[in-house]
Order: sequence, then C-alpha cells, then structure tokens
Amino acid sequence: MPFLPLLRRELAPYTCKSCLHRLSVAARRHNSSFTASSEFRNTFAPKKNLLPKGPARTRFAPSPTGFLHLGSLRTALFNYLLAKKTGGQFILRIEDTDQIRTIIHAETAIFRDLQWAGLQWDEGPEVGGPYGPYRQSERTALYREHANKLLDSGHAYRCFCSVQRLKELAEARHKLGLPTDYDRTCANIPKEESDDRAHKGESHVVRLRVPDVYPEYEDLVYTTFKPLHQGRRAADAFEDPILLKSDSHPTYHLANVVDDHHMKITHVIRGSEWMPSTPKHVALYQAFGWTPPEFAHVGLLVDEQGNKLSKRSGDIGIRSFREQEALPEALVNFAALLGWSHQDKSDVMDLQELVQKFNLNFTRGNTIVTFGKLRFLQRSHAAKRIEESGDAMKEIVDNMVVALEDKYSADLAEILGKQDISLRDYVTKILKLAPTRFYNSEHFISQMSYLFRRPPVSPLTQTSEGITGSIAAAAKHRFSEVPWYGWKRANLDKKFGEIMLALNPEVSVDTPDAPQSTERKNVKRKEVWHYLRAVLTGEEQGLGVYDVMTLLGREECLRRLGVEQGRGK
Repeated sequence: MPFLPLLRRELAPYTCKSCLHRLSVAARRHNSSFTASSEFRNTFAPKKNLLPKGPARTRFAPSPTGFLHLGSLRTALFNYLLAKKTGGQFILRIEDTDQIRTIIHAETAIFRDLQWAGLQWDEGPEVGGPYGPYRQSERTALYREHANKLLDSGHAYRCFCSVQRLKELAEARHKLGLPTDYDRTCANIPKEESDDRAHKGESHVVRLRVPDVYPEYEDLVYTTFKPLHQGRRAADAFEDPILLKSDSHPTYHLANVVDDHHMKITHVIRGSEWMPSTPKHVALYQAFGWTPPEFAHVGLLVDEQGNKLSKRSGDIGIRSFREQEALPEALVNFAALLGWSHQDKSDVMDLQELVQKFNLNFTRGNTIVTFGKLRFLQRSHAAKRIEESGDAMKEIVDNMVVALEDKYSADLAEILGKQDISLRDYVTKILKLAPTRFYNSEHFISQMSYLFRRPPVSPLTQTSEGITGSIAAAAKHRFSEVPWYGWKRANLDKKFGEIMLALNPEVSVDTPDAPQSTERKNVKRKEVWHYLRAVLTGEEQGLGVYDVMTLLGREECLRRLGVEQGRGK
C-alpha cells in the first residue's frame, strides 16, 4: 500500500541502545545521561519566543554515504525554516570525508531531492558562497591547521598507540568491568619527541584532551544540560576523542566544529542522537576560544514499537516517496509536523506558510510516525493543485495519463473514441469532479477503474423479472431517448423522473415500459440508484451516478445498460 513503509531501526550515526532508551524517556524520567531543569519534564519546550532577534545562519550537512530519507529531510527542513523565518541563510555542506563508504551519485541525488522539496540552499555546492569550499574533502588543509593549533596549545596530543594495543586495552578493561576509554599513554610525550616522531612519518592520530568536567550548555529544546558523564570516566580512563585520523583526515567532531565556526553558523538543529556528543563539541569550541552556536535537539523518529525509522529500508527514502507520486508540498508538510508544535487551526500548510508560522516549539522526546497524516495531507494538497488547475495540476494529470496508457489503453480507446475527447481532457474532467479523492495515480485508478475500463456485464441487465426487470426496462427505454447532444445532467435527471413515474402504480403513464404487475408498487429512488450504479460501474460506491454517466458518455452508458447497438438517436 502506498506510503506505508516497513519501519525498522535507522542507521544514524550509531548510538548505543542504552543511550537511545535514555533519550526516548528523557522528557519524563531522571535516568538520562544528562540532568536538566524541572522544565525538562514538560512535553514541549517552554512556550516563549525562542526565535533569534537577528538573521540565523543554519546548515544541513549530509554525508553522501546514503540518500536523503524522511529524518534527514526533516532536519534540513527545520534548519531551512529557521533561516527563512529570520531572514538569514541556509547553507548546504557535504561531509564527505568517509570516502570508503561514499556512494556514487548519492551527492547528486541529495541535491535533487532537496530541490524537489523546495529547500534551495543559499550557499553550498552548485551555488558557491563566501565561506567555501562546501565539501569537507576540499577543506582538509584547514582541519590539519586547526589540529596543529590544538597541539600547540596543549588541548590536543598525538597518540602513537597501535590498533592492536588499543584493542587489547579495551578488552582488558572490559573484563575488569571498567570503561574502555583511552588511558592517555601518549598524552605526556614531550612535544619535541612527538613532533620528531610525526616528522619521521610514524603513524599516529590526534586526540582532544578533554577536561575532567565537561561544560554545561544551553539547549533550545531541553534547556540546561549538565553532563553526568565526565571527561575523566574513571581512574586512568578518559574520553579523549580522535580529531585527526592516521590518514590525516578529520573525524566528524573536528570537521563539524571547525566548519560551523568558519561558516559563521549561528544555530544548529539536529537529532537528539547527537546530544551525547554535544559536550565534546562545546569543549572543543572552548579549546579554540570560540563561541559555540545555539543548539536545538529534536527527538528521533520512531515507529509504534519505539524503534528508530530505518533509512536502510527504502520505504522512507525520499526517492521511494517520489516514486509513489508524493507531492513535495505534502511530504514537506508531513515532515514539519513530526516533532513541531504550532497554534494554527489547520495542519495543511505549504512551504511558504510553514516559513510564516515557524517557531522553535519542538516536541521533547521521540516522535512516533504513522502515515495516516501523510495520506490526509497528500489528498489535501492534491485537491488544492486540482482546484488551481494550470501548471499546478499538470504533474498529476501527466502521471495519470502515463499510468492509464500503460494499463487500460484498449478500453480507453473504446470509451473515449465515442466521445471524441482526449485522454488528458478526460482525466482532467474526472479529477475536477473528485479532487479530494486523489492520492496517487495507482490508488485513484483502482478506486475509479470503472471510468477507465469496461466492467464485467452485470447480470442485472439480463433479467426481465420482478422489480429489477422493471427498472432495467424503464432505464433502457428512457435513457435511449436522450440524443448524444443532450446527454447532460439536467436531461438525465428529467429522464430519471420519468423512470420513477413509470415504475409506480399511483401514476398513470402510458408508456411501453410501464410495469404490468403489482411488483411495481413503491419502487424507491434508492433502488433505481442502486441498479444504475451496479450496471454502470460494477461498484456499490463511487462518484455520483450522473457524474459517471456524463463522463462515460451516451454510447458507453447505453452499452452498459444493455441497450442493443444501433438503438437510440
């Protein structure tokens, strides 16, 4: 079924299960890895104007190791909305330092999906800007320069330990029940010795010397965070993250902080899986002597069982939504409502309306994703396009025409040939009559297949007995009297009235189809409607009978009513 993806665990950056659990209940319990003020327990962020007074510079920094999915679209959207709401800039930055996991064409696909959604960046690849380049693979010299600054200031040190030693250290500590962090074996190597070993090409990484106590930071969603996990985890165990890998490429921690600073990012909106890393980032900002941006962490997207949505499942990939004909305004509208609170009476908003109404009132805790709302929004935005007609409707009509030509070309040739109408015009007429019923082409065609193919001949048209036989005879006779040029709603309604007169005994009607038995008594309108719908559509529900008749045309309706060819005018 369209837009009902299988929901599994999401590939984020990896966050351990215990951290995910603590984050998912953080808004209601105390067993988080952080503590916060009493407001932290509330469902929503404090109801106050959290928007900055000046223009915000925000960024979306995807990695081309995967394609855009619902969660990453939401992150990009929130950053875009904040920038546009405040008259600022939305920056796109490609974090492509992991060349091994980079997927060919993923970067281009990310660009096109963002543009399809209407999230055009002000600075970044294909656009340029004053703080480029905007691909991290092109900024490696800058990262090395800043790693050296930290080495010179003593906030970082070179670690020459082999991978084997680190593995053995972690295993030994694990057996003792101790944290498996680094023991700072290399932290006190004299600078001259460290420089000399590095100059001679000895393999090493650069680690941040974290403080014994991580700094607090203010989160725009979760207020004040006081980390309980300190830089010094236990005796001789330190959370000293690697900043520069042995191949001289930066890790996320270093590149992220350096880039945000140099690109003058003022606000970072990202998923709550990054909350455990934020104290490290704040410590890194302090080591450089820089002011960090404002942070706003939004809850994870989870299924009804509490599992993170899986981007490994293509069902929540933007490509999958596009293949299912999701309208960009509908998907963007849906993404915006996942963890964001607004005061408007209606949830139906296009991108410009979202910009106008945007605030930073994000929901605390994880957001359960169900796709019923997306189906509602899809129909609402489709109806709006259909009502506007013109270019807004063209994409919907195009998709319908392609799907119909592929599936029902032979039937449509018969139905449309008798009306001398093009398939595009026929589809347009149908959509105008049922704008709120459109979801996507596949769904719409299956719902109204009787308009595009001939249903099996109804046995009701063959009967000559009882009330049904009387209705059939009257319908054939009266509707065949209508000429092709008079096949309009008013004339059809008139003939329906004549059918009712012919079927009820209290009215004397001298017609060849007048019933001759007492079975004609009290034939109700709904019985006639039911008969007409059954023989014309083969369905019990659908468009109004007159709408169906005017769409199908005179010849096709008479054929379905069982009128012999050649009869009529």
